[in-house]
Amino acid sequence: MPDLIAQGPRPQDRWRRALPTTGDELLLGRTCDPWQVAWDDRISRKHATLRWNGSKLEVSRLEQARNAIFYRGQQRDHFLAGVGEHFVIGQTTFTLLDQQVQFEQTKAPAFAEQTFSAHLLRQNKYKDADRRIETLGKLPEIIAGAANDKELCVRIVNLLLQGVPQAAFVAILKLRSPEDSDCDMTTDTAVKLTVVEAIEGQPAQPEVRFGSDLDVLHWDCRALTGQHFTPSAQLVRSATQTKESVLHVWSRSITANPSFTQSENVDWAFCTPVVAEACPGWAIYVAGDFAGPAAMQLGPDRDGSEALQDDLKFTELTATTLGALRQVRALQRRQDGLRNFFAPVVLDALGGRDPDQVLAPRETEVSVLFCDLRGFSQRSEDASDRLLELLQRVSDALGVMTHHILANGGVVGDFHGDAAMGFWGWPLASRNSIQQVCQAALAIRQEFELASAQADHPLADFRAGLGIASGPAVAGRIGTTDQVKVTVFGPVVNLASRLEGMTKQLQTAILVDEPTAEWVRANVPAEVLRIRRVAKVIPYGMQTPLVVSELLPPTGSNCFLTDEHIAAYESALDHFLDGRWADAFRYLHQVPAEDQVKDFLTVFIAQHRRTAPDDWQGIIELPAK
Repeated sequence: MPDLIAQGPRPQDRWRRALPTTGDELLLGRTCDPWQVAWDDRISRKHATLRWNGSKLEVSRLEQARNAIFYRGQQRDHFLAGVGEHFVIGQTTFTLLDQQVQFEQTKAPAFAEQTFSAHLLRQNKYKDADRRIETLGKLPEIIAGAANDKELCVRIVNLLLQGVPQAAFVAILKLRSPEDSDCDMTTDTAVKLTVVEAIEGQPAQPEVRFGSDLDVLHWDCRALTGQHFTPSAQLVRSATQTKESVLHVWSRSITANPSFTQSENVDWAFCTPVVAEACPGWAIYVAGDFAGPAAMQLGPDRDGSEALQDDLKFTELTATTLGALRQVRALQRRQDGLRNFFAPVVLDALGGRDPDQVLAPRETEVSVLFCDLRGFSQRSEDASDRLLELLQRVSDALGVMTHHILANGGVVGDFHGDAAMGFWGWPLASRNSIQQVCQAALAIRQEFELASAQADHPLADFRAGLGIASGPAVAGRIGTTDQVKVTVFGPVVNLASRLEGMTKQLQTAILVDEPTAEWVRANVPAEVLRIRRVAKVIPYGMQTPLVVSELLPPTGSNCFLTDEHIAAYESALDHFLDGRWADAFRYLHQVPAEDQVKDFLTVFIAQHRRTAPDDWQGIIELPAK
């Protein structure tokens, strides 16, 4: 397929793109990716349609286009352009060419071959440093503006044509091994060529074998003619295997034997490998001639390598930048692929460190949040004939939980049906872990309460019960040889689950254990978090009594309880624990009637006729989970 080449007023305002399959319509304009001409403000955002019919390019100007299209010197709204012809919009010329890249398999006799290591090239100083620095200064803009690898290759090739004045042809190639049969970069401009002939007299090279594919990821040339180019496959092979830049010179001057050149008006070529894990087999191929200023540097016994060292150094730096950028992008894609499996805090810890070391299970202080969905059982019965709809709603509810766990620096440790567990304090210890888990719990509670206030909200029928416990546990990669997951293990996890279960009996949204409550009281002001002691209980199936507390937001629109209400309840609790139940009952009446937590103590006292048993020790045994 032919290429369409756009050339603006500046050398860098350029692209070459292969036309797609016959019949496909394209949009050409200032914002029509990938056929955009962003540099030319005389081209409308959507200016024309293009369609290749197999032999001609059909161009049609759109009604909203502000400026005319010139073809053969005349304004035309619709025309058919043939290969070798061009048309102009604004300051940009569009040329249709059918140039081919055909790799030469025979080893043409070269006047000189020289290999340059990256270390050697970096030691050399630029002879025209100002111009090189100006061109290299465009690298950050080129890198930042490339949306994908395909566009990056287009921009890098354009940069090299600007930075290497004697270059007639520039290409980014990939030499693939048989084991790497799938191309890792989809591009319309890739030309797949199969190298099938062995080079005479050359030993077998296991790293790169002929019979592999040579992909031209992108290429361009200065000549707007139908001239074909035949890069040397041997040169690509040498550079890729040695991982160093290799230069071939086929003639010393324009008077040399033309049979020694690989292409018409091409006296030299060099290939610089892109040495990076993310660019296996990649290389930059540059070819040109010694016409003009470069020819003046050639003496009768000089091979031209000195005249090209600045260009080699410039290309090597560009290749290094290209490899580094693709490496960063590969790591970014790898991290993006892990985001569904690892929390951001874990990904941050993994950056630049050994995963086995980071994820290894170890004992540490953690805070665990257990969050269970209320109303799921009833909704599952009501929606037994709409299970997919119910699943979506439950997924949305779990999404609320996981979002706030991750947003507050936690790790999602596990899912248990309609419940989620998160934990803090791993992989990196934090002084604020308890504050973070409490803020996550309050955010989850608030979002479910806001949803319940909207009758048509998908989560309107759901509530959440939350339990928080802090203490030692083993956290990390836990499991068997068949399956592992990042989670936390220990009694503190079971305690958080039990606290979540007790929220139903004590009629509160969030319960915390004593270590968590004590830390909040000592380290967090009441304007941020508040704690209310609720009771001293022995959970069902346990023998050790617990002092459980309620986590509350600050005084305000999200909580009707004032600090005075909390003080009155805790005074009632102190009297209750000491067996003075009549006094406890009196203090409970100072707490608003809509506070359901006080009902737990009020009912318990009423059931015992407001008189503590003779063997009273202040502990309430909970009858069930």
